[in-house]
Amino acid sequence: MKKLLGVLLLLFTTNMYGEIWLPSILSDNMVLQQQSDVTIWGWTTATSEEITVYGTWNNKKISTKAHQGLWTVQLSTPKAGGTYKVIVEGHENLEISNVLIGEVWLGSGQSNMQWTPKQGLDNAEEEIKNANYPEIRFFQVAQQISASPQDQLRGEWVVCNPETMQNFSSVAYFFGRELHRELSVPVGLINSSWGGTPVEVWMKKELFAEDAELTKAASKLREVAWWPNDPGYAYNAMIHPITKFNIAGFIWYQGESNRVNPDSYYKSFPSMIKSWRTEWGKNLPFYFVQIAPYKYDDPKATDAAHVRDAQLYTMQNVANTGMVVTNDIGNLDNIHPINKQDVGHRLALWAMAKTYGNQELVYSGPVYKSMEINKKKIVLSFDFAENGLMKKGKELVEFYIAGEDKVFYPAKAKIDGSYIAVSAKEVKNPKAVRFAFTNGATPNLYNSAGLPASAFRTDDWDLN
Repeated sequence: MKKLLGVLLLLFTTNMYGEIWLPSILSDNMVLQQQSDVTIWGWTTATSEEITVYGTWNNKKISTKAHQGLWTVQLSTPKAGGTYKVIVEGHENLEISNVLIGEVWLGSGQSNMQWTPKQGLDNAEEEIKNANYPEIRFFQVAQQISASPQDQLRGEWVVCNPETMQNFSSVAYFFGRELHRELSVPVGLINSSWGGTPVEVWMKKELFAEDAELTKAASKLREVAWWPNDPGYAYNAMIHPITKFNIAGFIWYQGESNRVNPDSYYKSFPSMIKSWRTEWGKNLPFYFVQIAPYKYDDPKATDAAHVRDAQLYTMQNVANTGMVVTNDIGNLDNIHPINKQDVGHRLALWAMAKTYGNQELVYSGPVYKSMEINKKKIVLSFDFAENGLMKKGKELVEFYIAGEDKVFYPAKAKIDGSYIAVSAKEVKNPKAVRFAFTNGATPNLYNSAGLPASAFRTDDWDLN
């Protein structure tokens, strides 16, 4: 009888008070952004109760009243360190343990961001074996879709070790490992990516209602069983639920699937960046990877080159962005090139130089700046080439030149310090140069730091 009364009392207490719960992004092993105001939020079935939250780094209690079951507080975090706990007090108490304070970055995109060491990586066995970094933490967002913005997603924070690293994004891992080594702080890495996805699924659906051009571009997407193609569906389920979570910035690797509508990428990609920053309420750094060379249906076609051009346009026209070039580490026979170490390293160069202020680093390869017509030649100048340009191989390749007829011919290109002179016997009155402007282009132009030059064009002619 006493046992029955105990069960009834427990049921009565549970029904009367309900429970307090947290989003999955706030869980054991998490990393919180250092020296910032971080949001801690959750829900309670006691719809208007008082909730108190504090972190053990200062034990300063912050209280708030839930509104229709939702509660939110902000805690000020110290310099990097740990471990700590975050305590939530209400009609029941919750404890988030093994918490670190450091730098938190969100990685997203399609398969080359998703790709794990287990799926294919240079020197994979050695890299996995050595992945013991207890101050690096991973959060893998489960792949889900939704027609409307969600408040919750599936995932959990885990400590970096050989078992967890081999199933996490290689690019994000190598990026985070370099930050951890260089900054000597804990690093939290969130991976929310999905192979095959076009940029449109990562954009807020409202952006399409406001723009006929984006809507038309989205209609060109092919329906595939293995990934979503509906605008907003990945954003709603895999990005929106964590927009309250304070981060240092974004890394992004995507674009291959937008070869079907590359002209719109000049608008869609910058629009996505802007909208994500709006959701986080900060002009966060956004560093991304220019898609690698691959043969696709035709290595001499230019649909992927259009995407690369749109990516270069984005870096040059959207503030606080940076682009990693991969035309020297791709694989024409593998759309998932396995050298992810250099991709992560080059992303980290941007972050170390532009976000964390290391002025000594050269963080970008040559980027086309301007041209001058000199009789039968076009002379090109570049940013990020102050200490000169270099080639790997006997002759520069992948340069093309055209006259007024807009027909491009293979060109001879010669380095003169920080400049390049381009010419072709077929073109007597040159008007424009294009470089590495095909799907499978594998050029060999670098700056003195050994970073490769981005594909570019000097013209604004129709790309159809």
